[in-house]
Amino acid sequence: MMNAMTNDAGQMKLVLETALLVSQEPLPLAELKKLFDDEVSNDALRRALEELRKDWQGRGVELTQVASGWRFRARPDFQRLIDRLSPQKPPRYSRAVLETLAIIAYRQPVTRGDIEDIRGVVVSANIIRALEARGWVEVVGHKEVPGRPELLATTRSFLDDLNLASLEELPALDDLDSLVDTVHARVGQAPAAEPGHETLDEEPRRAAA
Repeated sequence: MMNAMTNDAGQMKLVLETALLVSQEPLPLAELKKLFDDEVSNDALRRALEELRKDWQGRGVELTQVASGWRFRARPDFQRLIDRLSPQKPPRYSRAVLETLAIIAYRQPVTRGDIEDIRGVVVSANIIRALEARGWVEVVGHKEVPGRPELLATTRSFLDDLNLASLEELPALDDLDSLVDTVHARVGQAPAAEPGHETLDEEPRRAAA
């Protein structure tokens, strides 16, 4: 039975489709190969996945490749409708949080001091904690300077949530407003301003040196 599946491209796609539709998380090639007792090559799997992606074009659900692997997801236009079925509203983040996230994403690895130099404001620990709690940012080391400040970088979860396979897929941008606008669009939310949402106010401006 397994050899038949391995040799039948249509059956292989059906197996992949079933596994990806029922999975709650993206599945990397290493996991997908287990469906066929490791009898298929990575190239064969990629070809089948690309064909499967084409099969789903034009439908409400699409097959995408993100940092953690392959997954099905609702297309963005339909996701806004699907979100109406969820009684829980996702937290909304202030411009301060999203500015910080944008700087980390495009300049990583960076320290809090680097972020403060770019934003011109003190970055509170609450902002970093909010991004770490969301799973978008993590400490990846320490800068070899006095005090050895933490170096911050984005995570695979950040790429997954933005539906990206790698940081190279981020658009090339050269100013902070464009960075923030891009993160807003990818995250699917505007900066929070209303009371009752998760929001962090702007920090005070840094004192002149």
